[in-house]
Amino acid sequence: MFGIGLQLSEIYMVAGMAAVTFGIRYILFPVSGRMQFPKWLEKGLGYVPPAVLTAIIVPSVLIPDGKTLDINLDNPYLIGAIAACITGAIFKNLLLTIVVSMVIFLVAQWAFAMG
Repeated sequence: MFGIGLQLSEIYMVAGMAAVTFGIRYILFPVSGRMQFPKWLEKGLGYVPPAVLTAIIVPSVLIPDGKTLDINLDNPYLIGAIAACITGAIFKNLLLTIVVSMVIFLVAQWAFAMG
Protein backbone atom coordinates (compact mmCIF):
# COMPACT_ATOMS: atom_id res chain seq x y z
CA MET A 1 0.00 0.00 0.00
CA PHE A 2 2.76 2.49 0.94
CA GLY A 3 5.41 0.99 -1.31
CA ILE A 4 7.80 0.08 1.51
CA GLY A 5 5.93 -2.80 3.08
CA LEU A 6 4.52 -1.04 6.13
CA GLN A 7 1.15 -1.99 7.49
CA LEU A 8 -1.26 0.72 8.55
CA SER A 9 -1.14 -0.57 12.14
CA GLU A 10 2.66 -0.10 12.16
CA ILE A 11 2.28 3.49 11.01
CA TYR A 12 -0.28 4.12 13.77
CA MET A 13 2.08 2.54 16.30
CA VAL A 14 5.05 4.71 15.23
CA ALA A 15 2.87 7.83 15.22
CA GLY A 16 1.58 6.97 18.70
CA MET A 17 5.11 6.43 20.04
CA ALA A 18 6.17 9.76 18.53
CA ALA A 19 3.21 11.53 20.15
CA VAL A 20 3.94 9.99 23.56
CA THR A 21 7.65 10.86 23.31
CA PHE A 22 6.84 14.43 22.27
CA GLY A 23 4.28 14.77 25.06
CA ILE A 24 6.59 13.49 27.76
CA ARG A 25 9.46 15.74 26.72
CA TYR A 26 7.54 18.94 26.13
CA ILE A 27 4.73 18.88 28.67
CA LEU A 28 6.76 20.88 31.21
CA PHE A 29 8.00 23.48 28.72
CA PRO A 30 5.55 26.22 29.83
CA VAL A 31 6.76 26.04 33.46
CA SER A 32 10.45 25.56 32.70
CA GLY A 33 11.41 29.18 33.35
CA ARG A 34 9.44 29.45 36.58
CA MET A 35 10.62 26.25 38.25
CA GLN A 36 13.90 26.15 40.21
CA PHE A 37 15.46 22.88 41.38
CA PRO A 38 17.44 22.74 44.63
CA LYS A 39 21.22 22.87 44.15
CA TRP A 40 21.70 19.29 45.40
CA LEU A 41 19.23 18.01 42.78
CA GLU A 42 20.89 19.99 39.98
CA LYS A 43 24.26 18.57 41.03
CA GLY A 44 22.81 15.06 41.16
CA LEU A 45 21.21 15.39 37.74
CA GLY A 46 24.66 16.13 36.31
CA TYR A 47 25.58 12.51 37.01
CA VAL A 48 22.67 11.07 35.03
CA PRO A 49 24.27 11.08 31.54
CA PRO A 50 27.49 9.30 32.62
CA ALA A 51 25.50 6.81 34.66
CA VAL A 52 23.18 5.98 31.77
CA LEU A 53 26.08 5.70 29.33
CA THR A 54 27.91 3.41 31.75
CA ALA A 55 24.81 1.24 32.17
CA ILE A 56 24.62 0.84 28.39
CA ILE A 57 28.33 0.29 27.67
CA VAL A 58 29.56 -1.91 30.53
CA PRO A 59 27.30 -4.93 29.85
CA SER A 60 28.26 -4.98 26.17
CA VAL A 61 31.96 -4.80 27.09
CA LEU A 62 31.94 -7.39 29.87
CA ILE A 63 29.28 -9.72 28.42
CA PRO A 64 29.89 -9.49 24.66
CA ASP A 65 28.01 -12.69 23.81
CA GLY A 66 25.07 -11.73 26.02
CA LYS A 67 25.41 -14.83 28.21
CA THR A 68 28.73 -15.13 30.02
CA LEU A 69 30.98 -12.67 31.82
CA ASP A 70 34.28 -12.26 29.92
CA ILE A 71 36.96 -10.39 31.88
CA ASN A 72 39.92 -11.96 30.07
CA LEU A 73 42.44 -10.06 27.98
CA ASP A 74 41.33 -12.03 24.92
CA ASN A 75 38.12 -9.98 24.91
CA PRO A 76 38.60 -7.28 22.23
CA TYR A 77 35.69 -5.25 23.65
CA LEU A 78 37.44 -5.06 27.02
CA ILE A 79 40.75 -4.13 25.39
CA GLY A 80 39.04 -1.35 23.41
CA ALA A 81 37.29 -0.07 26.54
CA ILE A 82 40.53 -0.02 28.51
CA ALA A 83 42.20 1.84 25.64
CA ALA A 84 39.33 4.36 25.63
CA CYS A 85 39.64 4.95 29.38
CA ILE A 86 43.40 5.44 29.22
CA THR A 87 43.31 7.66 26.11
CA GLY A 88 40.46 9.75 27.49
CA ALA A 89 42.15 10.20 30.85
CA ILE A 90 45.46 11.24 29.33
CA PHE A 91 44.42 13.43 26.40
CA LYS A 92 40.84 14.50 27.29
CA ASN A 93 39.99 14.60 23.58
CA LEU A 94 36.79 12.81 22.56
CA LEU A 95 37.63 12.31 18.88
CA LEU A 96 41.10 11.00 19.65
CA THR A 97 39.67 8.67 22.29
CA ILE A 98 37.13 7.23 19.84
CA VAL A 99 39.65 6.78 17.03
CA VAL A 100 42.38 5.21 19.20
CA SER A 101 40.01 2.85 21.01
CA MET A 102 38.31 1.76 17.76
CA VAL A 103 41.65 1.08 16.09
CA ILE A 104 42.86 -0.92 19.08
CA PHE A 105 39.54 -2.79 19.26
CA LEU A 106 39.62 -3.67 15.53
CA VAL A 107 43.27 -4.74 15.67
CA ALA A 108 42.59 -6.90 18.74
CA GLN A 109 39.51 -8.43 17.11
CA TRP A 110 41.48 -9.19 13.95
CA ALA A 111 44.43 -10.63 15.92
CA PHE A 112 42.19 -12.92 17.98
CA ALA A 113 40.34 -14.06 14.86
CA MET A 114 43.63 -14.96 13.18
CA GLY A 115 44.36 -17.17 16.09
